[in-house]
Amino acid sequence: MTMSVTQQMITIAMVVLGTMLTRFLPFMIFPSGKPTPKYIQYLGKALPSAVIGLLVIYCFKDVSLLSGSRGIPEFIAVAAVALLHFWKKNMLLSIAGGTITYMMLVQWVF
Repeated sequence: MTMSVTQQMITIAMVVLGTMLTRFLPFMIFPSGKPTPKYIQYLGKALPSAVIGLLVIYCFKDVSLLSGSRGIPEFIAVAAVALLHFWKKNMLLSIAGGTITYMMLVQWVF
């Protein structure tokens, strides 16, 4: 079943509205002339570490230490991410390097 032209236009309009709302709303709630609330500043400091911790836990959730490769490729990839990040302090390089390391290990070694 295909959407009619009217349904397509409504869908596109809703996507545009949602995108604009998420982009402009923070600037309307927190204008540049006023200080940012302490709670929002706290969230800005605390959430990045919490998200990284959540991602690490999610990456290791299916690792079985009793079967298969015993998580060796995952641990090597995490070490590659950490080493690259401490060395170059470039998030994109760290993530890409860890992903490439993991994929090479899984495809060619384990």
